[in-house]
Amino acid sequence: MNNWEVALRQLCQAQPSVLMAWLHNDKSKLYLSLVFIIIGGMLYGGSLGIWRAPLQGIYVAIKFPLLLILTALGSALINGMLAQLLGAPIRFRQSLLAVLMSFALLAVILAAFAPLSLFLLYNLPSAGNLQQNFGYEVYLLTNTLVIAFAGIISNLSLYRLLKYLCPQPQQAKQILFSWLGVNLFLGAQLSWNLRPFFGSPKLPVHFLRDDPFAGSFFEALFNILRYSL
Repeated sequence: MNNWEVALRQLCQAQPSVLMAWLHNDKSKLYLSLVFIIIGGMLYGGSLGIWRAPLQGIYVAIKFPLLLILTALGSALINGMLAQLLGAPIRFRQSLLAVLMSFALLAVILAAFAPLSLFLLYNLPSAGNLQQNFGYEVYLLTNTLVIAFAGIISNLSLYRLLKYLCPQPQQAKQILFSWLGVNLFLGAQLSWNLRPFFGSPKLPVHFLRDDPFAGSFFEALFNILRYSL
């Protein structure tokens, strides 16, 4: 078994005592986490966008790992400060690596679900079909559930590591939820800027929207809720 297989097994098993060694060997494990994010994100991203068109699959294979990496790096400073404010014995580089490790696990789990996306691709009405709206809704819902499942598993792994690091379980919960808040806030906005990911069957294929920085995810969500009530 080579080093890559050992690292992948350790990441998926997510034993806190083993992942602690990752935090202390931060340079090499940081590179490993980035590689897993890139490969896993590309595999799942490609399977995500290909329903709309092969070109969309290529675009999303580029954008999905970029979204994960930008979210982790963009929130690293705030996450490190929050850990210090909450009294956790975690250095800045360790907080960055802990988040990257959870994102790496997320990407690996999503990559394992890529065959499911391809299965849906060949069994649902494709874009351009008369039943494309039904196919799009099923595809969107299924992949949303897959991403939610992978997110739950990766964050449970992160929580176990934080419990191992922190002297009090309550402290680990506070850090986890504060990090989640920052990551979700930044990740939601970046996903808005980098859209489309699924690709609408009614719109042409683009790498980015014509106005990627116009508005925000939260503004769009507010408008949806306002018009729904």
